[in-house]
Amino acid sequence: MAMAVFKAPLKGEFNGVRKIEGKQYKHHLLQQQSSGRRRVFVQTETGCVLGVELDRNDNVHTVKKRLQVALNLPTEESSLTFGDMVLKNDLSAVRNDSPLLLKRNLMHRSSSTPCLSPTGNDLQRKDLSGPIEILSHSYCFLSLKQTANEIVMAMKMGVEPIPVNGGLGGAYYFRNEMGQSVAIVKPTDEEPFAPNNPKGFTGKTLGQPGLKPSVRVGETGYREVAAYLLDYDHFANVPPTALVKITHFVFNVNDGMDRNKSREKKKLVSSKIASFQKFVPHDFDASDHGTSSFPVSSVHRIGILDIRILNTDRHGGNLLVKKLDDGAAGRFGQVELIPIDHGLCLPETLEDPYFEWIHWPQASIPFSEEELDYIQNLDPVKDCEMLRRELPMIREACLRVLVLCTFFLKEAVAFGLCLAEIGEMMTREFRAGEEEPSELELVCIEAKRLTVRQDVLSPKSDLEADTVFEFDLDYNDMDMVYNDELLVKNPFSSGHPSLGKLEESIVEEEEDEEEARLTLPLTKLSTSLKNHSLSNNMGSGFLKPPRVKTEKTLVSHKSANVQLPASANFVKLAEMKEVEWVMFLEKFQELLDSAFAERKTMTLRNRQRLGTSCKF
Repeated sequence: MAMAVFKAPLKGEFNGVRKIEGKQYKHHLLQQQSSGRRRVFVQTETGCVLGVELDRNDNVHTVKKRLQVALNLPTEESSLTFGDMVLKNDLSAVRNDSPLLLKRNLMHRSSSTPCLSPTGNDLQRKDLSGPIEILSHSYCFLSLKQTANEIVMAMKMGVEPIPVNGGLGGAYYFRNEMGQSVAIVKPTDEEPFAPNNPKGFTGKTLGQPGLKPSVRVGETGYREVAAYLLDYDHFANVPPTALVKITHFVFNVNDGMDRNKSREKKKLVSSKIASFQKFVPHDFDASDHGTSSFPVSSVHRIGILDIRILNTDRHGGNLLVKKLDDGAAGRFGQVELIPIDHGLCLPETLEDPYFEWIHWPQASIPFSEEELDYIQNLDPVKDCEMLRRELPMIREACLRVLVLCTFFLKEAVAFGLCLAEIGEMMTREFRAGEEEPSELELVCIEAKRLTVRQDVLSPKSDLEADTVFEFDLDYNDMDMVYNDELLVKNPFSSGHPSLGKLEESIVEEEEDEEEARLTLPLTKLSTSLKNHSLSNNMGSGFLKPPRVKTEKTLVSHKSANVQLPASANFVKLAEMKEVEWVMFLEKFQELLDSAFAERKTMTLRNRQRLGTSCKF
């Protein structure tokens, strides 16, 4: 599998030893904008990457024609997608160096189809782009550009990457001229279940539900970058991470369903879309030693990030520990924590998170003034704007989760909750083998019920009734077009022209089941709402609502507390219309004080979390 670059390529920042920095970046971008030329990287469902030069007059039809020539395969029954958007014909929304996905339509897809490769002539064509292309010209990634240059120089000297043996997906340590690991690269098509996974975990194409149903195969790399971008001022110590197009023969390419053939092949150069993270030297990870000596501030800062991004996979193995001194005999010295592996954060729906730090004594220590100031200054609206700018392919459903969790964090901290209490409110409970909604999800369910009731009682315009925000995991045809001229202005709107549904997923629930899901799992919250007033908002600035009375539910409906899959979806944020989403956020914020008061009461009853043997 080679990478074909159509027409004359733009000069990449890693051709030879040339670097484009500072003001040169602006000049470089202005030249591209004035000429109307852009380069995009089209990835097929099976992992092949093709670089395509776009002129001002190019459209989806002409791009698909070029891909048809390179892949030697009809593309009429395929769709070109950019995050949530299905590109109909206009390419104006696609920025330079953006990754696009070429997807076959539902009736023409097979997970057993071998990787589409360019034709023989294309295999002879020289790859004129650089061996490492960072898919952004933002200043955020300047430090990684130097790292990439070091790797390119080492590759020219014959220093090869080293595959990582651990984990479920493909990952590679790239080294500098001295043989030192300086970056870890994770190709998107080698993730668990992806078509080119080197460890046998295959069976799906890019864009389908993955290890977590709300995190699609091939999209964990975007989340790795998002976690780095959201870690403002390096607050939680996330290593610099970027999305790249990278070319090397070390990468794995499976031959259809017979993985053994990939091992027998000669070294073939292949291009991949991958996450590219700076390697941080460390001594061990948090699972190797006791955690009681870890700095309180480090645990708090990582926990704050995990809550914002709803991290579903924070365990000791992805917290690196670096010694800062030797310490006294028999005791740890000062250590630094480095959080990695954020590919399962920002799910498209409210998932059950996993925060291992919940059980650490540091999480029960109150936040410091510095941490409180940091949380107070968080702005989820600006967060979304930044991610749309730096990662335009990120899905709007992920941004809704970010907004909700950030609001939840800010209000919980204003109410006086500690990190452990906030994490526990977001985590589901298992009782007698049954999964129950978390306290956060119960608030969301009640907020949605109140939103639906208010929506039914309120007159709607035809525009409101017809405008639907579609980007959930109900994979049907992507024909719904989003109209952003709403009667109620939404600060979280992206302005994307269309947001679609994807193929091959969960069958839509019947209306009566949906109603039951909204009304029944409120037993725990009902008690809280009846016993605590919602009028005290702790100076948060939100509108003070009237006292809420929860109606009695119908026992004939199916309860949401019955046995459900591990990733059960108790409430869908993505299915709400834009106006409904704004109303939902208002109701959600109104209900929070009551839920926080209930959690404080529970904490007082179980006040023996923190032992006396721990020294910080």
